Amino acid sequence: MNRSPGEFQRYAKAFQKQLSRVQQPGGRGKVPSPKGAFAGIGGLILLGGGALFINNALFNVDGGHRAIVYSRIHGVSTKIFNEGTHFIFPWLDTPIVYDVRAKPRNVASLTGTKDLQMVNITCRVLSRPDVVQLPTIYRTLGQDYDERVLPSIVNEVLKAVVAQFNASQLITQREKVSRLIRENLVRRASKFNILLDDVSITYMTFSPEFTNAVEAKQIAQQDAQRAAFVVDKARQEKQGMVVKAQGEAKSAELIGEAIKKSRDYVELKRLDTARDIAKILASSPNRVILDNEALLLNTVVDARIDGRSN
Repeated sequence: MNRSPGEFQRYAKAFQKQLSRVQQPGGRGKVPSPKGAFAGIGGLILLGGGALFINNALFNVDGGHRAIVYSRIHGVSTKIFNEGTHFIFPWLDTPIVYDVRAKPRNVASLTGTKDLQMVNITCRVLSRPDVVQLPTIYRTLGQDYDERVLPSIVNEVLKAVVAQFNASQLITQREKVSRLIRENLVRRASKFNILLDDVSITYMTFSPEFTNAVEAKQIAQQDAQRAAFVVDKARQEKQGMVVKAQGEAKSAELIGEAIKKSRDYVELKRLDTARDIAKILASSPNRVILDNEALLLNTVVDARIDGRSN
């Protein structure tokens, strides 16, 4: 499109008027001076530095943890920081946080018994650091104190205690073995400022040869006990037979004396025998007919005959 010279002049005047308005003091489009620009940049730097300082000057100690501070000037401090937020000097102090909760650890050891049997034993310990001695622990052992101390002392104590017992005693006296291991471990760990809340034997196995020997011994003991029982039973049966024979002999002697004195005893035994025969026949499903003589009931008749003959 073609524009007239008058329109271009109007556009030029409007632009010049707007530019003069912007350059007036207090105008919205005021161009800052170099001094003001440097002041703004300095404020931003100061604000960022303050935020960074505060961020590095504060540290948190979570629940179940404790902290100590290492200073580039004074070294490790003796102060123990409890749970919460704490203040330090940035770039001069470094917080070192420890987990003071009890942690489980399983330590396995292959050791020999007093009778030279090999046994695999696993010991479970619950350990935690002594909070008061955290600065000493950091100076001497570092933060991985448990990795450096527990495997070695547990193996040493297990070997020393197990060597005092035979293989069979490890099973029959397990409570005593556990108590000795616990006492020795607690005493050794205390030298490294480590507290043990619990020590227990969780696993114990012997060599296959020893296991087979124990099973064979148990089988032999069971067989021996069974044989002893059989012998004792036979002895008791023999004694019973002797007593029975003595009783029968004595009974026969008494019966003989009774018969010599009177025949009434014989008649009484015949009546008892007849009564037993009658009971047996009564309970039998078969019908049997017997006379008095067969049933031994002719006692009265015989007595009458004997009386007439006399």
